Amino acid sequence: MNIDSKIFIAGSHGLVGSALVRQLQTSGYNNLLLPEIDDLDLTNQQAVADFFSKEKPEFVLLAAAKVGGIHANNTYPAEFIYINLIIQNNVIHQAYQHGVKRLLFLGSSCIYPKLAPQPLKEEHLLTGLLEPTNEPYALAKIAGIKLCESYNRQYGTQFIAVMPTNLYGPGDNFHPENSHVLPALIRRFHEAKINGSPEVVVWGSGTPRRELLYVDDMAAGCLYIMQLSEEQIRHELLSYPKPCFVNLGTGEDVTIRELAETVKTVIGFKGALEFDATKPDGTPRKLQDISRAHSLGWKHSTSLQDGISKTYQWFLNNVDRLLT
Repeated sequence: MNIDSKIFIAGSHGLVGSALVRQLQTSGYNNLLLPEIDDLDLTNQQAVADFFSKEKPEFVLLAAAKVGGIHANNTYPAEFIYINLIIQNNVIHQAYQHGVKRLLFLGSSCIYPKLAPQPLKEEHLLTGLLEPTNEPYALAKIAGIKLCESYNRQYGTQFIAVMPTNLYGPGDNFHPENSHVLPALIRRFHEAKINGSPEVVVWGSGTPRRELLYVDDMAAGCLYIMQLSEEQIRHELLSYPKPCFVNLGTGEDVTIRELAETVKTVIGFKGALEFDATKPDGTPRKLQDISRAHSLGWKHSTSLQDGISKTYQWFLNNVDRLLT
């Protein structure tokens, strides 16, 4: 990509998309297509086709998705599979129809089997059963990967993907029920501190392990992958049956208990920490093998405690809007 290349960021106002925009702008890219959801409904096939025909983007970063934590996935399974499938189908197909030079699809570590060997390698895809609590979302993301792979095989496109581990950071969803574990913990501990609550209750046993990646590190990784040379892309990501995607993560994980303790420390909550073992734990462990990303030259730079501190500061700066 050149500095003046026309780049379409689908989902540019979400957690992932806004981080991609920050990274691109910081790196000097100035020809960005950032339509609001009211301007472009990605679930509308004709609207997406008209957008590509009018704007003619050269590169696409597909970050648009319906996302959420265990509660949201269990409550809205039909929405999670339908909305994600239709967005992916519309954007990826129109990218092919309009000759996009390179497309990057944002997936998720939940694509891997629930009981896959740890750490999770790209080759573990479709080797076992998925975690039931987010199976519809995971199936949609797997379909997106296979859509990219199939278009590459049949049409010679350069549609590649990254599988970030659990993301967090500025722009996250802090909804009390539908958010992921880290923003949910930040909100819960913050409200407990403000209200003088004696304790904070965390869902589950506290024993599952999670790997977390600061969202701006993820964005840097995406830009790095998009800037790989033609030779690297073809050799590493377009040589079927090699996977057309790369894991992005830290290569380190913590228990939910350790994560909660870290959030408690950052926020300065002085009360007790309790766990509700009647609530679901989800996947026991999701640690990604990031050797492929490292071999390509990318590595994360933000520690978990620093990332949580930055995220909490962003939360405080936006707390009036977030808690209304």
